Amino acid sequence: MPTHIDDPEFAALRHASAKLGRDPLRTQAAGGNTSLKRDGVLWVKASGTWLAEAEERDIFVAVSLPPLITAIHANDERAAKATDFVVTDANPQGLRPSVETSVHAVLPQDVVLHIHCVETVARVARSDAREQIAARLDGLDGIVWAYVPYVKPGLPLAREIHAVSKPGTNVVLLGNHGLIVAADTVADAVALIGRVSAALAAPARPAPEADIAGLEALAEGSPYRLPTDPVAHGTATDPARLFIAARGTLYPDHVVFLGSGTAVLAEGETPASVAERAALPPMLLAVPGKGVLIHRDVLRGGDALARALADVTGRIDADAPLRFLTVDEEQELVTWDAEIYRRSLAAAAKG
Repeated sequence: MPTHIDDPEFAALRHASAKLGRDPLRTQAAGGNTSLKRDGVLWVKASGTWLAEAEERDIFVAVSLPPLITAIHANDERAAKATDFVVTDANPQGLRPSVETSVHAVLPQDVVLHIHCVETVARVARSDAREQIAARLDGLDGIVWAYVPYVKPGLPLAREIHAVSKPGTNVVLLGNHGLIVAADTVADAVALIGRVSAALAAPARPAPEADIAGLEALAEGSPYRLPTDPVAHGTATDPARLFIAARGTLYPDHVVFLGSGTAVLAEGETPASVAERAALPPMLLAVPGKGVLIHRDVLRGGDALARALADVTGRIDADAPLRFLTVDEEQELVTWDAEIYRRSLAAAAKG
C-alpha cells in the first residue's frame, strides 16, 4: 500500500482538520470528519476521535476504496460500518472508520470535509432550508450544490447524496445536520467552506449576561455544574434562543452528547429536585434568565455541544419555521451501534 506519511496533501489534511476542530463555529467535540483519497485508499477520520487532535495523534484509518464503493452500490450492509474494508496492516491502533465513511466514498473528489458549522446548521434546521440555501448559493461561481433533507447519518445518507448529486457537485447541505464540501485539494476544500459559510451566515443575536452567582447557588448540592464555556449560557438568557431550544432537537450530535432536547427549570423547581424525579436526569438544564447547568455525568464533548446550541439558536429568528428531529429519529440515533460506540469512547476518555 502506498505510504501517506510524506504526502504533502495528507499533512495539509491533518492541519486543516485540526484547525476546523479547534473552531467551535466550524465543528464541535468528536463531530465532523475529513478524508483524503490516494491510490485506491480512503484515509478517513476514525470514529469517536476529535478533529482538533489531528496533528497530535493518528486519527485517520485506511479503507480500501473499490470494494467499499461496490458494497455501497450493491446495498451491502457491510458498507455501513466499513470495518470489513479497513487496511489492517495500516491500522495498528485498531481504530474504527467514521460513521460517515460511506459518505466520503461516494463523492469522487480526492478531499472531502464534513463539518457541523453553526452558520450551516442554523439554515438547514429550517423547514424552508432548500429555499434559504438557494437564495444564498445560487449563482456563486464554482459552487455546485445539492441539498439532502434529514436522513440517518452513515450509509442511508451516502445513498441519498449519490442519488441527488449531479456531475461537479462540490457542496452538499444536509438537513438538520451540517455541511460537506469536496475538492481535489485540501486548500480548495477549505476555501469552499469559507465561501459557503460566509454566504449562509447570519449575525448572532446578543445574549444578556448569565447570573453566575445565582447558578452556583442553584447547583449547590445537586449533580449539576456550570458549563466550561460561558457562551453556552446564551441559550437560557436570550428568550428567543430558549423558545427554540425548549421545542426540541435540531441536529444529531445534540442527541448523542446531551440527550433529547433541552430541559427547562420550572418555577419552584431546583436542579436537585429535577435530578431526583427523573429516571434519566437531563444532561442540559436551562434556567430562564440565568443561564445553563450541565450534569456532571455528561460525556466528554457535552460542553462543546452546549455551546453549539447557543451558537445555532442565536442565529435563528424565534419565528423562523423550524424542523425538529422526531422521536423516532432520536431513538434511531441513540440505539444505533455506531453512536453507541462513539459514546463509549467519549465515556472512556472522560474516565
